[in-house]
Amino acid sequence: MIAIVDYGVGNLFSLKSSLSAIGAKAIVTGDAEVLRCADKIILPGVGAFGDAAKKLRDTGLDTVLIEEASKGKPLMGICLGMQMLFEKSYEYGEHEGLGLIPGSVRPIDDLTDGTVKIPHIGWNVLRFPKGRAKHPVFRYINEGDFVYFVHSFCGVDCDASLIADTDYGVPITAAVANGNVCGMQFHPEKSGKVGLRILAAFCDTDPTNYEM
Repeated sequence: MIAIVDYGVGNLFSLKSSLSAIGAKAIVTGDAEVLRCADKIILPGVGAFGDAAKKLRDTGLDTVLIEEASKGKPLMGICLGMQMLFEKSYEYGEHEGLGLIPGSVRPIDDLTDGTVKIPHIGWNVLRFPKGRAKHPVFRYINEGDFVYFVHSFCGVDCDASLIADTDYGVPITAAVANGNVCGMQFHPEKSGKVGLRILAAFCDTDPTNYEM
């Protein structure tokens, strides 16, 4: 069973629908015990980092996620959910993250020359780091496939955990992984067949068994 964390932030319906489309059994839950019993966990998120981090702490689910990840349970963060896996965010102040991915989150504006449009919205290609094996979560897709982004902040100082980036005037962190924990800055649930194949790889469902 895949547990989608419900802490008052995130596009839960479309994510659950995408998981159903790939044949994965999923539940949306804010119950700590259900998260502990799940085979894998997905942490979604949209909005501001500080508000989302506070909501997660207020529910006590931040501790549950850290504990389950430390036991080796697969955990995927999506968009803001990915950003919350980092140690810190500098989105309108300084905020503590879950500390599961080394690095921090900063404004895209800090990285560019100011000529690109913020927020970064739209389809961009995935690029895999040279000299490294493709991460298993990408085993059903190819370098150069397009995925859908909506964000103004991104992960930095995370080269050791980088498993994909994209070009938005400068390299932008697209995906990271640290052992059993991974994060996607883009939205797999909004990225068509490519996104479904990424979710299938995470959920261990076979994309040849259904129409995508």
